[in-house]
Amino acid sequence: MKNLTKQLEAFGAEVIHVGQFDYSSVFRERRLRKASFLEWAKDPRFANVIAYWDSNDSLFGGNSYYTEEVAIDSESMRRYPNEDDAVVVIAELCGEAKEVMPRHVLRQQIERAEKMGFDVDAAFEFEFILLDETDVSVRERGFQGLQKFAPDNKCWSGTTAATHAGLVAAMEAEALAYDIALFGIGGELGAGCFEGTLAATRGLKAADDAAFFRLAMRAFARKHNLTASFMPYLGNDYPGIGGHITMSLKDRKTGKNLFSDAHGKTSEMTKKFIAGMTVSVPECFALCTNSVNAYRRLAPGSWAPKSVSWAEYTFTTAVRSVPSKGESARLEFRSPPADCNPYLTMALMLGSGLDGIENNLSAIPAAEAAGPDDIPEGAKPFPKDLCDATDKLEHSDHAVRLFGKPFVENFVKACRLEDASLRTAVSAEERQRYLEL
Repeated sequence: MKNLTKQLEAFGAEVIHVGQFDYSSVFRERRLRKASFLEWAKDPRFANVIAYWDSNDSLFGGNSYYTEEVAIDSESMRRYPNEDDAVVVIAELCGEAKEVMPRHVLRQQIERAEKMGFDVDAAFEFEFILLDETDVSVRERGFQGLQKFAPDNKCWSGTTAATHAGLVAAMEAEALAYDIALFGIGGELGAGCFEGTLAATRGLKAADDAAFFRLAMRAFARKHNLTASFMPYLGNDYPGIGGHITMSLKDRKTGKNLFSDAHGKTSEMTKKFIAGMTVSVPECFALCTNSVNAYRRLAPGSWAPKSVSWAEYTFTTAVRSVPSKGESARLEFRSPPADCNPYLTMALMLGSGLDGIENNLSAIPAAEAAGPDDIPEGAKPFPKDLCDATDKLEHSDHAVRLFGKPFVENFVKACRLEDASLRTAVSAEERQRYLEL
């Protein structure tokens, strides 16, 4: 409690937003003034129902619902720029539901890395699309025929950057005001498409930054009468958008980047890490791709890689190695969609990679001139849809070993309900194709 009070005093906080991110990366919170928060913190509790809610707040699991004890992570505290003298802090369920929550799953893999002598540095990169719509107008339109923002945008367009410089600068300021480590933000491919590249940071903060970045961009858009979409595939008029993650391992004693190589090539340790990903990621792919829509982005002909292929520098493989003689050596996992859960995505990449190092695995050959749809020799293809991914996860021994049986069973239920929710949905494109046959 003393450390928590000191943190609040250091921030000059009078208002505290306390909560945690669920499977759909929604921040479930309570707003309390300082005195109320400190009183609540003597026996902090939160409704454990958030461990068993799907993306539509529908129950999919659990057998008893109550206010469960939470653990307040004072180190997660950061500024909350939407009101004066406010902070936001993460408090995790730590009773019955502890084992099934995303941040706990990631923490276990980070602690495993630390026992192996590694610190973990990581950063996410999110593409997102701004729409010239409000929360009201998208509903009035029935989520169809939505108005585009910057419809003339080209990839990395200087014209877009100049035209919307004020808006981009304001987006940047919004992210920085959340104490997010931000490398850069700017235009990307397609109408209204922007990209936020986060800077590498240590351990849990990397995933926290990613989760808060999306919250910040969604709220920023709403405040400017826009909508920020992280939906992986909005339709034929839009690009598929990703949530890439970069990662490196550092020696805990010396701080040296263990992915670096004296010759500036992909190091042997890095290859072992890749080898572990090649084994486990296809079976556990649902951890980073847990929405029905995300698999539209993986349709044939898209830029998204279809298997755990790898190569140096190339953008068409799932794992992009960026070798270096210095400290910038890293791996980039390019397959996750923009709506991925940052905690589970990072846990998947780290856990499978550590397996490769522990078991001294050998990587498949680097892909040569591989396109996104190519399946190089030795690479396992990704699941075709969420149902397929859920089946693979449910029967994966690697998943249970890495992430625990309680989590796998609960997450499988969530994915099953998510898949079922759209099984009977019929799109306008389907009607156009089949109605008159």
